[in-house]
Amino acid sequence: MLVSVIIPTFNRAWILKEAVDSVLSQEFQDFELIVVDDGSTDDTWDILNAYQENIILIRQENKGVSAARNRGIDLASGELIAFLDSDDLWLPKKLSAQVGFFNSNPDALICQTEEIWIRNGVRVNPKKKHKKPSGMIFEPSLSLCLVSPSAVMIRRGLFETVGLFDERLPACEDYDLWLRISCRYPVFLLDTPLIMKRGGHEDQLSRMWGLDKFRIQSVRKIIEGGMLSPEQHRAAIKILKEKCRIYAGGCMKRGRENEALYYMKLEENYRDFR
Repeated sequence: MLVSVIIPTFNRAWILKEAVDSVLSQEFQDFELIVVDDGSTDDTWDILNAYQENIILIRQENKGVSAARNRGIDLASGELIAFLDSDDLWLPKKLSAQVGFFNSNPDALICQTEEIWIRNGVRVNPKKKHKKPSGMIFEPSLSLCLVSPSAVMIRRGLFETVGLFDERLPACEDYDLWLRISCRYPVFLLDTPLIMKRGGHEDQLSRMWGLDKFRIQSVRKIIEGGMLSPEQHRAAIKILKEKCRIYAGGCMKRGRENEALYYMKLEENYRDFR
């Protein structure tokens, strides 16, 4: 099976080459590599031009990571889709392990691998709450994102069922997609660390304050989408109210009273739901 690998990037010239090289050095070689430069203004384009014979190179105006990933999906030829964030790395057996999993499990639609966490160049151990489950993971995924874009591989047809990344979300777009998938399908885990997830740098979206407002949008959207079971619906309502309370409190501390009042009111709208 051909795998389409998609790397979205924006102003990551300082680290991008390592990500690209980690794909090109995979043990499994039946892949195409699509790199979408989302309007970079640094040396990204010059770095990517050196790989023209080995990659499919796309350049677009800056539209955000969701639009960049979606552009890659639209252009992909493979039956399997894999993503790699431009600040992460794959270990050499990443693709071969996941392709092998899909060959052995023809009904599976999505799987991910374990990961090694690096923060500012130092390996760190994830907390217990970050332990990735396998199977029907919707309810534990509501509290925090338990699927990593760089670790995941997806059958292309799944996007036709659940849709693409939501381009209206400037962040937490992956959390949004994983909820849409995991409420209906099992997300399987290969319990071997095959990616290096690198963080701590200033340009990470996950460092922004206020990301919970985008998670609230995602949870609210899936509640109103009518696709949840009664148990899933109750769990989603519970986490929505919790996130609204926490986010409203954070807004009040920062003097953002109008925003805080909005989320207090939103929490009240769901108060009668159990």
